[in-house]
Amino acid sequence: MHTLKRMVKHRLALVGMIIILGFLVVAAFAPQLSPRDPLKFSLANKLRPPSGEYMLGTDELGRDLFSRILHGTRVSLMMAVVSVALGLVLGAPVGAVSGFYGGASDILTQRLVDVLMAFPGILLAIMVVAVLGPGLWNTMLAVGISFAPTYVRVVRSSVLEIREREFVEAARAVGTSSLTIIRRHILPNCLAPLIVLSTLQMANAILWAAGLGFLGLGAQPPTPEWGTMLGRSQTYIRVAPHYAMFPGAAIALAVLGFNLLGDGLRDALDPRLRGRL
Repeated sequence: MHTLKRMVKHRLALVGMIIILGFLVVAAFAPQLSPRDPLKFSLANKLRPPSGEYMLGTDELGRDLFSRILHGTRVSLMMAVVSVALGLVLGAPVGAVSGFYGGASDILTQRLVDVLMAFPGILLAIMVVAVLGPGLWNTMLAVGISFAPTYVRVVRSSVLEIREREFVEAARAVGTSSLTIIRRHILPNCLAPLIVLSTLQMANAILWAAGLGFLGLGAQPPTPEWGTMLGRSQTYIRVAPHYAMFPGAAIALAVLGFNLLGDGLRDALDPRLRGRL
């Protein structure tokens, strides 16, 4: 409750919350809000500019851009949530075990993470998609794998500090098993940095998924995904600039919202900054 109050006082975080809530409402009620079927095409109406009939214009097949962007919100948010969840599930346990036990396993794990982090995240995602093939689910898996090394590092750094605290020593003294200590005492105390990181990674997931879609490696047509729409619009940028403008604006706004929210959560959850809010 105190965290929420601090978030409300943080103006930029409040803006981010409003943006994200708006996207969540759109994603939840996209079928009801859409004036037309996002997959229905009409070649007689292709590349029409915004008008009273078509609020945001049409694409190269005459499909309503407004309806496609509304449905694309659902697709993009789903991709972001699944990608971040995969990165968390793959990276957090490895980081917790590596930081808690240390030794040779820690050294080996961190050298592997060093190798993975030597590649830019989007490049690593492209490599994974190139192996698995393009598609919606492969894109989410690729982005999730790309996020995992960051989660390993963040959780490990938190565990190295938490494992020396008195309550962990007390749990060891009464004979609590190492796995139980990790599950009950270590990981719950890593929640604050994980929440902040996951919020910021949502922005990266949307951006990377859109980038893969733009390159033709992400969600495949006719799926209404923002990056795919942006990629297909480049051919018509001179004759129909609205085709690129609106999907691009949706991506930018969603990324901005998650970044503002993540910054606000970081300030609200960091005890060193609480006095400033």
